[in-house]
Amino acid sequence: MTTTTDHPAVVGKLSTLDRFLPVWIGVAMVAGLLLGRLIPGLGDIISTVEIDGISLPIALGLLIMMYPVLAKVRYDRLDTVTGDRRMLIGSLVLNWIVGPALMFALAWLMLPDLPEYRTGLIIVGLARCIAMVIIWNDLACGDREAAAVLVALNSVFQVIMFAGLGWFYLSVLPGWLGLEQTTLDVSPWQIAKSVLIFLGIPLLAGFLTRHFGEKAKGRTWYEQKFLPRIGPWALYGLLFTIVMLFALQGEQITSHPWDVARIALPLLAYFAIMWGGGYLLGATMGLGYERTTTLAFTAAGNNFELAIAVAIATFGVTSGQALAGVVGPLIEVPVLVGLVYVSLALRKRFSTSAAPAAS
Repeated sequence: MTTTTDHPAVVGKLSTLDRFLPVWIGVAMVAGLLLGRLIPGLGDIISTVEIDGISLPIALGLLIMMYPVLAKVRYDRLDTVTGDRRMLIGSLVLNWIVGPALMFALAWLMLPDLPEYRTGLIIVGLARCIAMVIIWNDLACGDREAAAVLVALNSVFQVIMFAGLGWFYLSVLPGWLGLEQTTLDVSPWQIAKSVLIFLGIPLLAGFLTRHFGEKAKGRTWYEQKFLPRIGPWALYGLLFTIVMLFALQGEQITSHPWDVARIALPLLAYFAIMWGGGYLLGATMGLGYERTTTLAFTAAGNNFELAIAVAIATFGVTSGQALAGVVGPLIEVPVLVGLVYVSLALRKRFSTSAAPAAS
């Protein structure tokens, strides 16, 4: 997160911090799992104070993770993104039509005998990413301004559509197909609070930091002095969030290894298909590397924090639905980190003139 988007092109030019990201993330996941298993009651301690159903340490980690990347966004360039109707429509179709339908199909095909996990995965498919996708996009040298717009668009649609799509995919569609039906009790206000906290706060902070920072000391100082100082904190926040998340759910994960493997299969298929589909769509539309990358990662990522919170609120903390949500980042984090490197390797295949580049 320190120099990835400032020095273009290939993996060999990544900063040391970014080049070994899979190692740091692997260590964070193992550390979290070990902490959760070795320290009795750690989960209860972490969950003592919560913000909108998310433990305070995890909430702080998410906010710290997102702020530096949103502080890098050139907000004066957002109009170039909002005018790109092809990308906006493509993102909406991938996120709100293809994504939920694909997860529904994969969950029923691969987990027909495990209704709790199946329901949990369907909930995951409905929760479109508004947090970690910003990190993956930045690492892969995607378009920051496009990412900010698409994440904001996802947030609005999440508030409006999450509850209705949950009702459709868990109750209505299974009924039409003669399958087992489930209900989901979640209010639009609950989703809106999550969006306002975990996207609204860092987005506002990032905008105000750039506005007043450039006003006080100029753009050159802001981008060459200030941003490099705060950049690494995005990675620190990500690693801290991973440690806390896995410490909180470590016992559930390590106590159900076969269940984790069963849940992992549809998730792996989902990430590969959504990311590949986003890349194919972006390349077909001629969006250029930066915006194609942003389209692919915003399509593949999911808001596991929201999915876990909804599953716990509706079905309970020890439910299979909650476990399916917890397994999500266990699979998503290493897979999307790997796809960051795949993206960087594909960069030379794109024409640099196809779309405006992030800077």
